[in-house]
Amino acid sequence: MKIIDSIKENKIVAVIRKADEKNIVPILKSLTDGGVKAVEITAETPQVGRVIETAVNHMNAEIIIGAGTVLDPETARSVIMAGAKFIVSPTLNTETLKLTNRYGILNIPGVLTPTEILKAYEHGAEMVKVFPADAFGPDYIKNILGPLPHVQAMVTGGITLENMNEYLSKGSVAVGIGSNLVNAAKLKTDEDYQRLTERAKQYVSKLKEINS
Repeated sequence: MKIIDSIKENKIVAVIRKADEKNIVPILKSLTDGGVKAVEITAETPQVGRVIETAVNHMNAEIIIGAGTVLDPETARSVIMAGAKFIVSPTLNTETLKLTNRYGILNIPGVLTPTEILKAYEHGAEMVKVFPADAFGPDYIKNILGPLPHVQAMVTGGITLENMNEYLSKGSVAVGIGSNLVNAAKLKTDEDYQRLTERAKQYVSKLKEINS
């Protein structure tokens, strides 16, 4: 299955900030135990290449590992070389899109306006990240998809257990969830990781309400 299809099928991408080589594997194990199938490890993480390599070496068969907060082609290439299977950005950088397309890597650039969305597609994006989604809310997604029905939109920014399904019901194909799901800096004990698994289970279970 292609990466984009897997993200659309599973719908949740956990955004992991400030992880390190020691805690990234326990974090990923906790998330997979909770049913989460895709993560992005953000590029401002210290030694992000080594963190991604550790994640891929230990968890590649169980979860799709991507890189987030990728701002330029140089960073994109470095995280791809480390093993990232997809790229997510908070902004639209067409040079980064050119590079990821060259490598055959899914790039999900950050956009907000219809003009930015169309520009991203014209430069080869298969999916876009509407960010920050909470600046306009779920109805904004429905409104922009009216004239742009072909758009595959993931939403990020303020996504919670309470509003996730509303964004999905308005046309989003996936959601990126950050600190409301994973707060790496606060994961210290076995109980913390167990609670992370339980939170992941809550989000995954919530998805079942959409078609019920």
